[in-house]
Parts: sequence; C-alpha cells; structure tokens
Amino acid sequence: MTDTNSPQNLRDRLVDRIVKERIAGLYDPRVEAAMRAVPRHNFIPQAPLELAYANQAVSIKDNPDPDALPLSCASQPDVVFFMLAQLDIRPGHNILEAGAGTGYNAALMQHLTGPAGKVTTLDVHEDVVTHARQRLTAAGFGDVRVLARDAALGAPEFAPYDRIIATVGVWDLPATWWDQLPVGGRLVLPLRWRGLTRSIAFVREADHLRSESLATCGFLPMIGQDGEREGYVDERRLVKLYWDADQPIQPTNLRTSLTHAQAHVAWTDVSVAPDEPLDGIWLRLSATDPATCRITVQPAAFADGTGLHRPAIPALTPALVEGDSLAYLSLEPIGQEGNRRYRLGAAGYGPAAEVLAERLTTQLRAWDTGRGIQPSITAYRADAPDDQLAQGHVIDKPSVRLVITY
Repeated sequence: MTDTNSPQNLRDRLVDRIVKERIAGLYDPRVEAAMRAVPRHNFIPQAPLELAYANQAVSIKDNPDPDALPLSCASQPDVVFFMLAQLDIRPGHNILEAGAGTGYNAALMQHLTGPAGKVTTLDVHEDVVTHARQRLTAAGFGDVRVLARDAALGAPEFAPYDRIIATVGVWDLPATWWDQLPVGGRLVLPLRWRGLTRSIAFVREADHLRSESLATCGFLPMIGQDGEREGYVDERRLVKLYWDADQPIQPTNLRTSLTHAQAHVAWTDVSVAPDEPLDGIWLRLSATDPATCRITVQPAAFADGTGLHRPAIPALTPALVEGDSLAYLSLEPIGQEGNRRYRLGAAGYGPAAEVLAERLTTQLRAWDTGRGIQPSITAYRADAPDDQLAQGHVIDKPSVRLVITY
C-alpha cells in the first residue's frame, strides 16, 4: 500500500504544482529532477513534513527584534525553482552562493553541477553556517564548501565562478562579484530598488552585466547594505514610506498634506481582473520616474471613510513622493459579481497632488498598452561614464549604475 504522505509523495506533489503553475514562466527539466531527488525536509528538520513540502518559506533564525524580519529562512520552493532555472547550471560548473540558509539550495546546485563541479556557499551568521554544513553532510552533500564570511566579499580563493547566485535581497551589487565572474558567466540575484525586488539573471559582458530574465520575488535583505530608508509619515505610525538613499524624501514633510487635505483622485480606463498582478506597474514607474518609492498603510488609516483613500495594496503599493506631496496607486471595483474587475487610478495629496497623480496615471496607461513587456536592465560599474551607458533611466548606487530600458 502506497503511503500518500511519504516524503517522496509530498515532494512530488509540491514539484507537480510548481511545474504546473510556473509563476515566472521559467522552466528547466533538470531543476525539476533535482527538486524531486533532494529531500527538502532533511534541511529543515524542525518543521513538520507537511510544512517542509508546502510552497512557503520557513524561518530558521528568528530576529530578536519582534517587529523585524527573520535573519534567515528556507526560501519558498517555487522561487527556488525559477531562480535555479535562471541560473542555468551545467555539469562541471564552479558555483558561488551568497546566503547559505539551510543548505538546501546548495544541495540542489551540487546535484545539478555533479561530481565534476563545485559549490561554495557563504553566510555571515556562524550558527547558520553550522546548521547548513551539518544538514549538507547528513544529506550526502558534504563536498559543498560552507564558509562563514560576509557574502559581499565573495570567495576569491576559489574563483573564477561560472555561476554566482544570491539568495538574499541585494540592494547594491558588490564589485567583488564582478571580479569573480568571467565574461560569459551568469549572476542571478534578487535586486532591490525603489522598494521593489526582482530576481534578475545577468550575463557578464566585457564592461557590463546584461539582463536575460526578470521575475518577481521577495527576500530577506543582505546584512551590511545600508541603502534603503524607511520612516513613518504620521504620529500614529499608520503610514510608512520606503525609499532609497539617493532620493530626497522626508516622510514627515507629508504629515500636513495627509492629515489636512482631501485626496485628489484621478481614475483611468485601465482595469485588472481580481487575481491579476500589479507588479509590472511598479516596475515601469521605477524605470520612468525618479520619485518612485513604496507606501504601506495600516487599515485604521482608511477605515470607515474617515482617513486616507485606500491604496491598491495597503502593504505594498507604489507611490511617487516629491517634497510635501505624494500620489499612490489606487483601485475600485467595477462590474457585477461574476464579472468583477478593478479600475486603476491614483490618489494624490499635497500642493503637487494633481501633477503627481497625472504622472502616475500616464505610466498606468503606458503599462496597459504592453502588460507583458519586460524591460532590459544593464548594470555598469559605478565609475562608468554617462556616454558609455545604454539608453534608459539611470539609477546610481555606490557600486553600480543600473540602466532600465523599455
């Protein structure tokens, strides 16, 4: 009699679901075979089998700050799948991983590169390194190198690498990774800018990195990269902004505009289905408007019609902020039950509310004309002169210049 809840059956059902849904449209049969072969539950022994084979992240190192994100976790399996598909591992590859986590991802990569290849994984937390090393050895992957160090330094003693992958959110691209990746090598990382994160597969060219694919994802941030800012707008701490260090944003400048002004709401003819993602709108805004950031609003701020106009996704909404004015994405239901859609627009506050709302709705309409279009992202070293950059919107960070082109 077959045990339908055996680890192998649970694992197969999880992989079947991931392959069927293909949330990022990315697929590699070798990754599918690896995820069917490598037992995830061996890397998170504290989790029940059902949780180990659920399509969700599992925390393995909590943060002492109860309001902060965990310090380490096992990534969501479907994200693991599409990032490894982006990485395109071949037998014999030498691979570097930034963020050891449980060791599960390193095991999958060692399975993919085979006995002729090598995987080196790095983590800044000694206890995470110990856990990953123990789990890898117990699962038969003791050849994986697990090193305790700042992942931003890489591991130059084992370079060059055919593939580099980061399994932590990266705000700035360390120059050391450039030096350890030869021309033709591939780098996959969850890159963060303007409050959003995309898993980008870069291919190394002589003087730049060229994106080959993008996928929506979310990751715990890499420790030591201090480029993102956050702050509350209101005294009740219900409205919060997230922005980048190069943006001249002061949340408290918006306090009067939000508490003493009516919203300027501008609607468009653009609409979405109830389950249709909105992340492409944010991506386009970040490629066209330097005022793009993220706003989160607690329900109490717009409850009972007495507070702010409701943002599209209260915990994760793109916004434009300039001085004492802002506008953010909003939506409202249209149509009847069974044929329900949501009309998109912008809610603006402050002296420049109308101007910012118009800028946001202009990009809504641009997104609507080509919803499936992905931009190309080119990364250059920080000292690259303007005349050597590709055409597009430039975002400067301490170690890298990003150019986003539609």
